[in-house]
Amino acid sequence: MNPPGDDGYDALAQLALDLRWAWNHASDELWRQLDAELWELTHNPWVVLQTLSRERLARMWGDAQFRDQVELLVRTRREALEAPAWFQRSHPQSPLKRVAYFSMEFMLSEALPIYSGGLGNVAGDQLKAASDLGVPVVGVGLLYQQGYFRQLIDKDGAQQALYPYNDPGQLPITPLRGRDGNWLRIRIELPGYALWLRAWRVQIGRLELYLLDSNDAANYPAWRGITSELYGGGPELRLQQELLLGIGGWRMLAALEMTPQVCHLNEGHAAFAVLERASSLMQQTGQSFELALAASRAGNLFTTHTAVAAGFDRFAPELIAKYLAPYAQRRLGISVDELLALGRRDPRDASESFNMAYLAIRGSGAVNGVSRLHGEVSRHIFGGLYPGWPEAEVPVRSVTNGVHTPSWDSQAADLLWTHACGKNRWRRPEESDPELIRKLTDEQLWSYRNASRETLIDYARARLSRQWAASGEAAEAVEAARSVLTLRC
Repeated sequence: MNPPGDDGYDALAQLALDLRWAWNHASDELWRQLDAELWELTHNPWVVLQTLSRERLARMWGDAQFRDQVELLVRTRREALEAPAWFQRSHPQSPLKRVAYFSMEFMLSEALPIYSGGLGNVAGDQLKAASDLGVPVVGVGLLYQQGYFRQLIDKDGAQQALYPYNDPGQLPITPLRGRDGNWLRIRIELPGYALWLRAWRVQIGRLELYLLDSNDAANYPAWRGITSELYGGGPELRLQQELLLGIGGWRMLAALEMTPQVCHLNEGHAAFAVLERASSLMQQTGQSFELALAASRAGNLFTTHTAVAAGFDRFAPELIAKYLAPYAQRRLGISVDELLALGRRDPRDASESFNMAYLAIRGSGAVNGVSRLHGEVSRHIFGGLYPGWPEAEVPVRSVTNGVHTPSWDSQAADLLWTHACGKNRWRRPEESDPELIRKLTDEQLWSYRNASRETLIDYARARLSRQWAASGEAAEAVEAARSVLTLRC
């Protein structure tokens, strides 16, 4: 329960629940003041705020300087989000109102561990960049109860996989509510039962990420664990997760009365969204599935990240038939064989497995790789879908991956470069930056270098000490780990 009265909780909650803090370091010192140890261990403002006692919060809020600091941060955040961004200034008459970005994982912060590797890094950085630029994007993903595993090396050198529980109450998320104020729950039919999905909201500056999870009290225990682990389990669990993401995700947007013009599939995991989008269009227009898919595919974009054909998700025809035969017949008006054909290189080969990338390509108006070379590789991989086409003309383009730079510089680096080039240095042409950087003195650069090296060594010592303690090393070894490495400036 929220602390009663005017004690600053609501203002602090605004800051803590907006993941803009993950790349804007302005509020770091605020959370450090509230609980330095917990902040350093978690870098999760929501955990800091949830852990704080009412008495401690009341004392801090009674400090005029602290209160002014919070109010300034709240005001600065509001002004930044309300000001027209690049998209609004450059394309004020754009017909583009919403892009739905589907991904199996999003790396936004360690405070929300629903990612594993590069795919999540790209997805998270693209949402952050869209927020900065004002591009009208909404993210769609899954909330995993355990997320990815953490590695522990035991005393014998063997890896132990640990799955810490993601307590929703300690994640920077809130229940997603519909217009009636009720927690939004999405119903999806699986073989022999209906599954309820809870919807969650993540604020990322100007935009939102919506997450679905199956851990609803109305579900049978075995089904509550469908969203237990990222990339966990066997093919059947993976198929279940991808049905939840694609079909459940599109239904969630419909329940929110959102009609995206563009549906971006970040890898083939979300390809079932093209089926549900076509199904929605069929219900609106009364057209056949073939016409609805042809009409809706122009607004679907598929980005492939995989450089080898074996990396795409494939499912046995029997598994697809088990989970999608009723859906194909009742919702799409086609046979399961016709649906299977959409995911096969040779639609007539009944023995061929169902490839999610093939479904994504056949359901999308544009396909791209993530670098020029990857575009070439992808044209070779997907050439079999275009018999008789020269490989160079296979319609797979490339958009080179970038990074959201403010997410990857440290607080110390941000302070230094902000002093030299300004806070918005990443959003303007770089022609003037070299001259501004040259105004930094050798002493400033050397001091920054030494401070960064000291921070790295402190981090390595603390992490090694914790690892050895967790693996059962002797107390002497754990203590010795706190002084490894020699710092020489």
